[in-house]
Amino acid sequence: MKMRTLKQTLIVFALMIGAITLFSALPDAFAVGAINPEDRPDIVPGGSLRGLVLTIINYFLGFLGLLAVIMIIYGGVTYVTSAGNDEAVGNAKKIIMYALIGIIVILLSFVVVNTILAAGEGVEPAA
Repeated sequence: MKMRTLKQTLIVFALMIGAITLFSALPDAFAVGAINPEDRPDIVPGGSLRGLVLTIINYFLGFLGLLAVIMIIYGGVTYVTSAGNDEAVGNAKKIIMYALIGIIVILLSFVVVNTILAAGEGVEPAA
């Protein structure tokens, strides 16, 4: 049990280091076209606090969706590399099932949040 926890911790740590390395090595690639002379930073996205909250929640839900997809990939790799070990196969199936449930919850929360917050302003929900 302890070895598995150590392995999972090392995998998460390696993914974090990889992401930090990617974003620090390519800062100009992400900044190209990010700021235009016509931009007005004094205006909040969506024109109000409600629009700002909606934007933040949408980015957060997008990040969670990305994590759920990564977990599905991890579960698939675990399933393929289980080599017939029943415990590993069961663990991989649980990972995939819980990640799919997570994606469903994320999609439902996206719909609910966008509908409620956009209905208050009379704006169409984000597609």
